[in-house]
Amino acid sequence: MAAYAVAHLTDVSMGPDVVAYLEGIDGTLRPYGGRFLIHGGRVERLEGRWSGDLIVIEFPSLALARQWYASPAYQAILPLRLRHAKGLAFLVDGVPADHRATDVLAPAAG
Repeated sequence: MAAYAVAHLTDVSMGPDVVAYLEGIDGTLRPYGGRFLIHGGRVERLEGRWSGDLIVIEFPSLALARQWYASPAYQAILPLRLRHAKGLAFLVDGVPADHRATDVLAPAAG
């Protein structure tokens, strides 16, 4: 099942480090099947407050997303972003194509 790396970044200071991070990240994604779904696009706010940039990267599985984040290639460029942006980042499982909202009401398996 697909999984996603999600980041909500604020206070990004564009400069040489961030440019180097952006130039390097695509190469870190390829070996793990990662691809950008959202990368800081225009937000049309419907409810609540919003600021910053949203980034969503899809991976074929949570295991591959974890491997990407922990990979030496990504860890080598990550400090370039961390020094120049605030925010949060996390991994999250996707849902199957036939998922319905009420599926979350079912008791957890296990």
